[in-house]
Amino acid sequence: MTPHSEVAVVRWSGEDPSQLDALAGLLASYHLRTEDEKGEPVADVDALPDRYRTEVRDPRAAFADAAVLLALCGETVVGCLVVTAPADGRSEIKRLWTDPEFRGRGAASRLITAALVQAAQSGAGTVQLSVWAWRTAAIALYERLGFTVTESWDARDRLVCMERAVRPVL
Repeated sequence: MTPHSEVAVVRWSGEDPSQLDALAGLLASYHLRTEDEKGEPVADVDALPDRYRTEVRDPRAAFADAAVLLALCGETVVGCLVVTAPADGRSEIKRLWTDPEFRGRGAASRLITAALVQAAQSGAGTVQLSVWAWRTAAIALYERLGFTVTESWDARDRLVCMERAVRPVL
Protein backbone atom coordinates (compact mmCIF):
# COMPACT_ATOMS: atom_id res chain seq x y z
CA MET A 1 0.00 0.00 0.00
CA THR A 2 1.26 3.48 -0.87
CA PRO A 3 1.80 5.77 2.15
CA HIS A 4 -0.47 8.81 2.50
CA SER A 5 2.46 11.12 1.80
CA GLU A 6 2.68 9.78 -1.76
CA VAL A 7 -0.80 11.06 -2.66
CA ALA A 8 -0.61 14.62 -3.93
CA VAL A 9 -3.45 16.93 -4.93
CA VAL A 10 -3.18 19.35 -7.81
CA ARG A 11 -5.56 21.71 -9.52
CA TRP A 12 -6.32 20.42 -13.00
CA SER A 13 -5.13 22.81 -15.67
CA GLY A 14 -7.10 21.15 -18.45
CA GLU A 15 -3.97 21.01 -20.59
CA ASP A 16 -2.58 17.50 -20.04
CA PRO A 17 -4.37 15.01 -22.34
CA SER A 18 -3.57 12.05 -20.07
CA GLN A 19 -5.12 13.85 -17.11
CA LEU A 20 -8.18 14.70 -19.22
CA ASP A 21 -8.62 11.03 -20.11
CA ALA A 22 -8.12 9.96 -16.50
CA LEU A 23 -10.60 12.57 -15.23
CA ALA A 24 -13.17 11.49 -17.80
CA GLY A 25 -12.68 7.88 -16.69
CA LEU A 26 -13.15 8.77 -13.03
CA LEU A 27 -16.27 10.80 -13.78
CA ALA A 28 -17.67 7.93 -15.86
CA SER A 29 -17.04 5.49 -13.00
CA TYR A 30 -18.65 7.89 -10.51
CA HIS A 31 -21.80 8.39 -12.58
CA LEU A 32 -22.19 4.76 -13.62
CA ARG A 33 -21.81 3.60 -10.01
CA THR A 34 -24.21 6.25 -8.75
CA GLU A 35 -26.90 5.32 -11.27
CA ASP A 36 -26.46 1.66 -10.32
CA GLU A 37 -26.74 2.45 -6.60
CA LYS A 38 -29.89 4.48 -7.24
CA GLY A 39 -31.40 1.38 -8.85
CA GLU A 40 -31.23 2.89 -12.33
CA PRO A 41 -28.24 1.06 -13.84
CA VAL A 42 -27.07 2.01 -17.30
CA ALA A 43 -24.78 0.03 -19.58
CA ASP A 44 -22.33 2.76 -20.47
CA VAL A 45 -21.68 6.50 -20.66
CA ASP A 46 -23.93 6.86 -23.71
CA ALA A 47 -26.93 5.85 -21.57
CA LEU A 48 -26.26 8.37 -18.78
CA PRO A 49 -28.56 11.37 -18.38
CA ASP A 50 -27.46 14.25 -20.63
CA ARG A 51 -25.83 16.43 -17.98
CA TYR A 52 -23.72 13.56 -16.63
CA ARG A 53 -22.75 12.40 -20.10
CA THR A 54 -21.63 15.97 -20.85
CA GLU A 55 -19.39 16.01 -17.76
CA VAL A 56 -17.67 12.81 -18.89
CA ARG A 57 -17.27 13.85 -22.51
CA ASP A 58 -16.19 17.46 -21.92
CA PRO A 59 -15.11 18.14 -18.34
CA ARG A 60 -13.46 21.43 -19.40
CA ALA A 61 -16.78 22.87 -20.51
CA ALA A 62 -18.86 21.23 -17.78
CA PHE A 63 -16.66 22.61 -15.02
CA ALA A 64 -15.44 25.82 -16.67
CA ASP A 65 -16.46 27.95 -13.67
CA ALA A 66 -15.20 25.51 -11.04
CA ALA A 67 -11.89 24.20 -9.74
CA VAL A 68 -11.22 20.56 -10.57
CA LEU A 69 -8.80 18.92 -8.17
CA LEU A 70 -6.97 15.70 -8.95
CA ALA A 71 -5.36 13.25 -6.55
CA LEU A 72 -2.14 11.81 -7.94
CA CYS A 73 -0.20 8.77 -6.85
CA GLY A 74 3.02 9.39 -8.72
CA GLU A 75 1.87 10.31 -12.21
CA THR A 76 -1.37 8.30 -11.93
CA VAL A 77 -4.63 10.19 -11.44
CA VAL A 78 -6.43 8.28 -8.69
CA GLY A 79 -9.16 10.67 -7.60
CA CYS A 80 -11.06 13.82 -8.44
CA LEU A 81 -13.24 16.47 -6.87
CA VAL A 82 -14.97 19.58 -8.19
CA VAL A 83 -15.41 22.70 -6.05
CA THR A 84 -17.65 25.41 -7.43
CA ALA A 85 -16.93 29.12 -7.40
CA PRO A 86 -18.67 30.84 -4.49
CA ALA A 87 -22.26 31.97 -4.90
CA ASP A 88 -23.79 33.88 -2.01
CA GLY A 89 -20.69 33.06 0.06
CA ARG A 90 -20.98 29.29 -0.53
CA SER A 91 -19.00 26.86 -2.62
CA GLU A 92 -20.11 23.32 -3.26
CA ILE A 93 -18.07 20.12 -3.41
CA LYS A 94 -19.17 17.77 -6.17
CA ARG A 95 -18.00 14.58 -7.84
CA LEU A 96 -15.64 13.31 -5.15
CA TRP A 97 -14.41 9.99 -6.47
CA THR A 98 -11.38 7.83 -5.78
CA ASP A 99 -10.43 4.88 -7.94
CA PRO A 100 -11.47 1.84 -5.83
CA GLU A 101 -7.97 0.34 -6.23
CA PHE A 102 -6.49 3.37 -4.45
CA ARG A 103 -8.98 3.83 -1.62
CA GLY A 104 -7.72 3.93 1.95
CA ARG A 105 -4.59 5.90 1.03
CA GLY A 106 -5.78 9.38 1.99
CA ALA A 107 -6.75 10.64 -1.45
CA ALA A 108 -10.32 11.61 -0.54
CA SER A 109 -9.26 13.39 2.65
CA ARG A 110 -6.57 15.29 0.78
CA LEU A 111 -8.99 16.26 -1.97
CA ILE A 112 -11.53 17.58 0.52
CA THR A 113 -8.88 19.48 2.47
CA ALA A 114 -7.61 21.06 -0.75
CA ALA A 115 -11.19 21.93 -1.74
CA LEU A 116 -11.69 23.73 1.57
CA VAL A 117 -8.54 25.77 0.94
CA GLN A 118 -9.63 26.49 -2.64
CA ALA A 119 -13.07 27.63 -1.46
CA ALA A 120 -11.58 29.90 1.21
CA GLN A 121 -9.13 31.41 -1.30
CA SER A 122 -12.07 32.06 -3.62
CA GLY A 123 -13.91 33.95 -0.88
CA ALA A 124 -16.40 31.34 0.29
CA GLY A 125 -17.34 31.29 3.96
CA THR A 126 -19.17 27.98 3.77
CA VAL A 127 -18.71 24.79 1.79
CA GLN A 128 -21.67 22.53 1.17
CA LEU A 129 -22.12 19.14 -0.39
CA SER A 130 -24.75 16.49 -0.89
CA VAL A 131 -24.23 12.77 -0.59
CA TRP A 132 -26.49 9.77 -1.00
CA ALA A 133 -27.57 8.33 2.36
CA TRP A 134 -26.28 4.85 1.48
CA ARG A 135 -22.72 6.19 1.11
CA THR A 136 -22.11 5.87 4.83
CA ALA A 137 -18.31 5.76 4.55
CA ALA A 138 -18.35 9.08 2.68
CA ILE A 139 -20.67 10.62 5.27
CA ALA A 140 -18.36 9.45 8.06
CA LEU A 141 -15.38 10.99 6.25
CA TYR A 142 -17.19 14.31 5.82
CA GLU A 143 -18.14 14.32 9.49
CA ARG A 144 -14.51 13.64 10.50
CA LEU A 145 -13.55 16.64 8.42
CA GLY A 146 -16.02 18.94 10.19
CA PHE A 147 -19.11 18.77 8.00
CA THR A 148 -22.50 18.58 9.67
CA VAL A 149 -25.88 17.57 8.30
CA THR A 150 -28.01 20.57 7.44
CA GLU A 151 -31.46 21.27 6.08
CA SER A 152 -31.76 19.91 2.57
CA TRP A 153 -31.62 22.26 -0.41
CA ASP A 154 -32.41 19.35 -2.71
CA ALA A 155 -35.72 17.51 -2.83
CA ARG A 156 -34.29 14.18 -4.05
CA ASP A 157 -35.14 11.33 -1.70
CA ARG A 158 -32.25 9.89 0.36
CA LEU A 159 -29.91 12.78 -0.37
CA VAL A 160 -28.08 14.09 2.70
CA CYS A 161 -26.97 17.73 2.63
CA MET A 162 -23.96 18.78 4.69
CA GLU A 163 -21.91 21.93 5.22
CA ARG A 164 -19.06 23.45 7.14
CA ALA A 165 -17.57 26.88 7.57
CA VAL A 166 -14.17 27.74 6.14
CA ARG A 167 -11.78 30.37 7.36
CA PRO A 168 -11.13 33.24 5.00
CA VAL A 169 -7.65 33.47 3.57
CA LEU A 170 -6.02 36.79 4.29
